[in-house]
Amino acid sequence: MFDRLAGNERVKESLRRLLAARRVPGALLFVGEEGVGKKLFALELAKALNCRTPVAEVEACDTCSSCTRIMRSTFPDYQSESDNKEKLIWSEYADVGLLRPYNRLIRVAQMRDLEREANFRPYEGRARVFLIEDADRLNEQSSNALLKTLEEPPATSHLILITSRPASLLPTIRSRCQTIRFAPLAAAEIERYLRQQDKKLAAADAQLIAHVARGSIGRALNTDLKAYQAQRTAMLEILDALVRTKDRARLLRAAEELTDARRKDEYEPRLGVLETLVHDVWSLSLGAGAEGLANTDLGAQLARLGQGLESRRAARWLSQIEEHRRQLEVNINRKVATDALLLAMAEE
Repeated sequence: MFDRLAGNERVKESLRRLLAARRVPGALLFVGEEGVGKKLFALELAKALNCRTPVAEVEACDTCSSCTRIMRSTFPDYQSESDNKEKLIWSEYADVGLLRPYNRLIRVAQMRDLEREANFRPYEGRARVFLIEDADRLNEQSSNALLKTLEEPPATSHLILITSRPASLLPTIRSRCQTIRFAPLAAAEIERYLRQQDKKLAAADAQLIAHVARGSIGRALNTDLKAYQAQRTAMLEILDALVRTKDRARLLRAAEELTDARRKDEYEPRLGVLETLVHDVWSLSLGAGAEGLANTDLGAQLARLGQGLESRRAARWLSQIEEHRRQLEVNINRKVATDALLLAMAEE
C-alpha cells in the first residue's frame, strides 16, 4: 500500500486516482531529486497493477503472492563481465523488469530487449511493468528505440521512466509520457520514518541524519552516521582553510583528504558533505537561524566560520561545486580538477 512509503502525499493521491479509474498510462515519467523514493513508488504501482486481492479495488494488499514477490525484488546489479548487459533485469515476479545503465549508458540492445518483452502479454498478472532507471542515460540510438515503443504502446504493458534530470531526455520522449513530479521530503518526515524503522535510534541522531539527507529518504537510510561525522571533520578543515586563511598550501594539504586514491569510493560522499557545509554557512550569512541547517549540531561552530563571509561568495562556491560535478561526468583527472576547484574557490 502507498501509505507504507514516506512522503509525497500528492503523488500517492494521483496514482490512486489513476488506479481507481483504471487509466494508468502506458508511459509514466517519474521526476525528482535522487533518493526521494521514485523507484519505490514505481514498484508500489507495479504491485497495485498485479495484486490478486487489491484493497478497495485500488491498492496492493501486500500479502498475496504477486505483492510479496515484487516486494522481495532487489534487481541485482551486473556482477561480472560475463553478465548479459543487453537484457532486462527481472524481478522475482515474471512481469516486472528493470533497465539500468551500464558504464553510464542505456544501450540500444537493452531497449530492443524491452521492446520485445513489452509486446508479450502478462505471464501471470494483469500487466507487465518495466522500470527504466536513470532514463537520462539513454543515448541517441536507445532513445529512438524507446520512441518506437512509446508510439505504439502495448495495451497490457506500462513503462515507468525514472530520472532526476528530465531535461536530458528527448522532448519527444517527455511529450509521450505522463509526468509525475516528486518533491524532496521534509526533514520531519524523514526523522519520523527513521524512528519508526529503528526504535533504538537516538532522537538526536535521527534529527541529524534527517537534516543532512537534504530531502532524500534514500540518502537518509544509507547514511552511516559515524562515517559521515568522520568525513565532516575532514571537510571542515577544507572549509576552515577557505574561510579563515589565504594559505594555499594548507588548503591543498586539506584537499588530500578529499582526493586520497585509497578512498576513491568516498570522493562523492565527501564532496557532498563539503557542499552541505558550504550551504549551511551560506544560509547563516543570509541571516537564517540554526534550526534551518543541515548540520544541526554544528550551529555555533559554523556561525563562527561564517562571520564576515559574504553571502555572494558562499553562493559562488556552491555554483563552482555544481560545475565541478558536471565536469566529473567526463573522464577528467579528479585530483587535478579538485585542486583547481578549491584554488578557484579561494580566489573568490
